[in-house]
Amino acid sequence: MNKSKKVILEILSYVAMIIVVILIKTYIASPIKVNGNSMYKTLHDKDIMILNEYIYYFNDIKRLDIVVVKEHGELLIKRVIGLPGDTVECKNGTVYVNKKKLIETYVNGTTDDFEKVTLNRDQYFVMGDNRSVSLDSRTYGAYDKKDIKGKASLTIYPFNRFGIKE
Repeated sequence: MNKSKKVILEILSYVAMIIVVILIKTYIASPIKVNGNSMYKTLHDKDIMILNEYIYYFNDIKRLDIVVVKEHGELLIKRVIGLPGDTVECKNGTVYVNKKKLIETYVNGTTDDFEKVTLNRDQYFVMGDNRSVSLDSRTYGAYDKKDIKGKASLTIYPFNRFGIKE
């Protein structure tokens, strides 16, 4: 093979890699930056995570998943508390789902009481882990499935926080 064909093949391999990376970033996974302290201690301000935008095409959204929701054009990272058909409420600082106490080892601070919310089909109730500073379903209401942009569980930066967050 002559030198010019070898160079062309090498360039084409780089172009193919770039196209694959762009397709993955556009349709499957993309980086997302934590903005603020609403998920502290699980996530920290300015952590960079991978948003898996494709996972919910194949899997159901599960209670306690860390998800990204769209609110007024902004992407927010929150935890799923209530699933479609659930009733969610907080009494005396304790969150109940379908009248059962939700065990929440990840919560930072206390949760203010709120009235019972019953979710419709395809609605989800999300909350931040740092309840005293989080704007979430208690403020904005339940989110439709179409407003959930994907799951964010892998922190990639800073490197000392690298790993799966649950």
